[in-house]
Amino acid sequence: MTTIAIDVTTDINTLTGTFAAQQKFELGTTALTRGVCSLIATGKLTPLPFILRHASGDWGDLCEEDRSSNEAALKQRGRLMSSYKLDDKQTLWIITEWDRSVTTLLLPSEY
Repeated sequence: MTTIAIDVTTDINTLTGTFAAQQKFELGTTALTRGVCSLIATGKLTPLPFILRHASGDWGDLCEEDRSSNEAALKQRGRLMSSYKLDDKQTLWIITEWDRSVTTLLLPSEY
């Protein structure tokens, strides 16, 4: 898997203090897979709103069991995952590793 690391800190810092108040965990380095980069390049995805939702604990389109797992992982330093339906054909996954060192944006087919 080829990934591209980006620093979203600058974009996040340009927002109001709302994000800082809602952020539940550190993101670490943000990595994008090739498929996500392609969606961004073609204007089909603006990743920042989804990154902000993920970091604030809005897990998107997860089942209740996965939501509960994420809530436990917040307390026990586990891996965190969000899923966002972009349209009828495309879903975006965001995964933050247990140590909060890396957050990866990927398509399910790239897992």
